[in-house]
Amino acid sequence: MESAASPLPPEFYERPAPEVAPDLVGKLLVHNDGSLRAGRIVEVEAYCGEGDPAAHSRNGRTARNAAMFGPPGRLYVYRIYGLHWCANAVCSPDGVGDAVLLRALEPMGGCEQMAVCRGGSGKRIVSRDLCSGPAKLTEAFDIDGTHDGCDLTTSDGLSICDDGWSPAVLRNACRIGISRGTDLAWRWFDGGSPHVSVR
Repeated sequence: MESAASPLPPEFYERPAPEVAPDLVGKLLVHNDGSLRAGRIVEVEAYCGEGDPAAHSRNGRTARNAAMFGPPGRLYVYRIYGLHWCANAVCSPDGVGDAVLLRALEPMGGCEQMAVCRGGSGKRIVSRDLCSGPAKLTEAFDIDGTHDGCDLTTSDGLSICDDGWSPAVLRNACRIGISRGTDLAWRWFDGGSPHVSVR
């Protein structure tokens, strides 16, 4: 799998988040930090700068959201509820403030290490539950604030790769877990996957 997949180039991300998001479903998130972990992206949500009431970038650049403003192909990592990390692929040209939230993955490799990072063992945390939510996947992949701004387009550390696979059924729905912008159908997921966070 590793040799057949290559990181997506910066140009892939240099489009509005609602265009990039559905194209990310089926790609691989890979963390090569000495213990290779890989998961297929099965659920994402798009967030779009100033015009999006749910986007962190709606009121402009701050110290917290600076990575969201580019360059495209970087990782924007933020903390929610003071407890959990969420990971986003930065999109659009430099300075715009678009990103795609990685909501859920299907584990493809390194499941034992993922289970350890989640605080359990392979027997206690079944594969379907390892990465079936944005906080679960960052925990399983050991992603935290130190990864904010890292380059996803290289094979060092964290990357998003293409191995040519795509879902048979790609579904679209409104975003979840937010209180504003809930009418925007900017959530995409693999309709055949049991690993999505919400069916």
